[in-house]
Amino acid sequence: MLSTAVTPSDDRPAPDITVFWRPGCPFCGSLFRQLEREGVEHRRVNIWDDPDAAAIVRSIARGNETVPTVLVGGVGLVNPSVREIQAALAGA
Repeated sequence: MLSTAVTPSDDRPAPDITVFWRPGCPFCGSLFRQLEREGVEHRRVNIWDDPDAAAIVRSIARGNETVPTVLVGGVGLVNPSVREIQAALAGA
């Protein structure tokens, strides 16, 4: 699912929300359901298919490939809730 983030109410462009995930991750599935339920648009990147994405995750998650890892604009979040993503989006 490729899309852009929800636009803030002040008409500034919204920062991109990218969710780094891997197949079989139950935490990723849970986060995807939360994002869909809240209507938060995002882009999904499978770290097993994209070595550069895996490197980004390691740089955020202290050398680990912990997923889901989410980028909201330039803010990296490791295994966040949808509320944490929305808070980062509001602060961007």
